[in-house]
Amino acid sequence: MTANHVFILDHPLVSHHLSALRDRATRPSEFRALVSRLAMLIGVHATEDIPMQEVEVQTPITTTTCEQLNAEIAIVPVLRAGLGMVDPLLELIPDASVWHLGLYRNEETAEPVGYYDKLPHSNAADVALVLDPMLATGGSIELVVRRLQRWGVSDIRVLSIIAAQPGLDRVARDFPDVKIYVAAVDPSLNENAFIVPGLGDAGDRIFDTPQSE
Repeated sequence: MTANHVFILDHPLVSHHLSALRDRATRPSEFRALVSRLAMLIGVHATEDIPMQEVEVQTPITTTTCEQLNAEIAIVPVLRAGLGMVDPLLELIPDASVWHLGLYRNEETAEPVGYYDKLPHSNAADVALVLDPMLATGGSIELVVRRLQRWGVSDIRVLSIIAAQPGLDRVARDFPDVKIYVAAVDPSLNENAFIVPGLGDAGDRIFDTPQSE
């Protein structure tokens, strides 16, 4: 763990999958599979301190005490790239609810613009897992966190595959209580606000759409 609740995964499998994910020659089908694998690894780490409760379970042999999740969990993918991380999280937490927030990038300012919001305004989840493969400037995450706070969520966790240090610093500074889980931190952004070295546009590579120029 680094300061300000930032957790960087240090694991051989993470490094191995990241190397293929960054490769421009990786085909879309394999890219999607890699995003899924990394999302599951990050998801396991990001949920290791979820509240639990004891329950009595009848096994084929006897009764025993076990533990089960004791929290309402919301999975919040940031459209569209965040959709590539949803299925592995639902594999881990099948009873979680999924709420979508749509943002697109203004190509002139590199700032996010909201266009879709299906979050409710009451009965807030106990824990929100925000899914966005790339944390670049931090602008999108800022909008999402503020919206979740208005919903009333007190435990917000951001799951990204790659974060740029400037964006990571911005989110950690503005939201010191938000936990951030990433597979890698890259040093900078280029003039177009893309992460360097990064992996390009995650949404385009997941959905095999033309790369942004």
